[in-house]
Amino acid sequence: MQLSDFHAFSQKQLELLSWWCEESPFHSYDAVICDGAVRSGKTVCMSLSFVLWAFYRFCDQSFALCGKTVTGLRRNVVTPLLPLLHDLGFTCRDLKSRNMLEITRGTRRNRFYLFGGKDESSAALIQGLTLAGVMLDEVALMPRSFCEQAVARCSVEGSRLWFNCNPEHPAHWFYREWILKCAEKNGLYLHFTMEDNPALSRAMRERYRSLYSGAFYKRFIEGKWTACDGLVYPFFDETFVCDVPEGFSRFTVSCDYGTVNPTSMGLWGLHDGCWYRIDEFYHDSKQKGFQMTDEEYYGSLCKLVGDRPVDRVIVDPSAASFLECIRRHGKFNVARAQNDVLAGIRRTSDALKSGRIRICRTCPNILREFSLYRWDESARGDAVKKENDHAMDDMRYFVSTALGEPSLDGFAVAIPRERG
Repeated sequence: MQLSDFHAFSQKQLELLSWWCEESPFHSYDAVICDGAVRSGKTVCMSLSFVLWAFYRFCDQSFALCGKTVTGLRRNVVTPLLPLLHDLGFTCRDLKSRNMLEITRGTRRNRFYLFGGKDESSAALIQGLTLAGVMLDEVALMPRSFCEQAVARCSVEGSRLWFNCNPEHPAHWFYREWILKCAEKNGLYLHFTMEDNPALSRAMRERYRSLYSGAFYKRFIEGKWTACDGLVYPFFDETFVCDVPEGFSRFTVSCDYGTVNPTSMGLWGLHDGCWYRIDEFYHDSKQKGFQMTDEEYYGSLCKLVGDRPVDRVIVDPSAASFLECIRRHGKFNVARAQNDVLAGIRRTSDALKSGRIRICRTCPNILREFSLYRWDESARGDAVKKENDHAMDDMRYFVSTALGEPSLDGFAVAIPRERG
């Protein structure tokens, strides 16, 4: 990515880029908070503004760039940022072994440490540092303890705070403590929509709008902090159901394991770029009146697969005994499933609406659960009801582990062209 690749900034992006400048009406604020729609250009504008401010105000100081994970931070922030800084005359050394960027321009040099705030234990990683500023990307995905520790590290005179996120549920601590109390904390609040990104075409905006529904549409497209309610997949109807096609190039199995609760296994086949759920196994011990052992479940797995060459069996990560049973037999490659529920539901919704997965009529149990799988409206945050969710879980395991992030999760930003 180079400066010459992009269009002019929008007014909202210009405000984010320049809010700290002496000429700006916002320069006296101590923090900036940006939320709103996906693909609105807020992340790369914030990271560029953060570095420019750091060099405008400081020399030989330490700063922190924080994401949910360092890997995600590098992908979403560092990778698009470094070429832009190079075009602006900065020299950047990426010291991967230390998770640090050493950035220089002229006689000034500053250090930018990279941190991941994925769980409560992450707060210990940032303790002890003295910072002149911190930027928290995807702050709503981080634990409160990590964010508060990062903020507490900013003790250098003139330090400022930078927050960036997509909306979550309205009971979220960040919404309550920072966005609703933005004025109390002397913060500038900027709300972004996809229209605030001139580099995003109308066709791309419509494409993103078509991928979301329900609460995810309100959050990621309209940029609202809203609660989830009703069906988890309200858009699912007969158009997502099909007969089993012929000619598969690959096969994978996904499994949600239960002893008292049902066990669900799905057989997936790849045909012409789309994964089809072509068959399933479903055992409800309460309904059938008997429990099955791990060996009996393994026999059912073998029967489901038949003589098909399966890439791997993706299993509920909490099913330690069944995972070991499959490994011991040595017939199948086995993998622990990725089990981030909310991210998995979003990815599954994307995969269904983009046509990367389809459900065959030969799978009645998952079709039944689609009509019953609901959000728990009594929960304080985002949670699904723990009922009619077993085929839903094995499908989510498949999408999160076998497909990973959807291919549309790139970025689009707006940068002015250099003038000779």
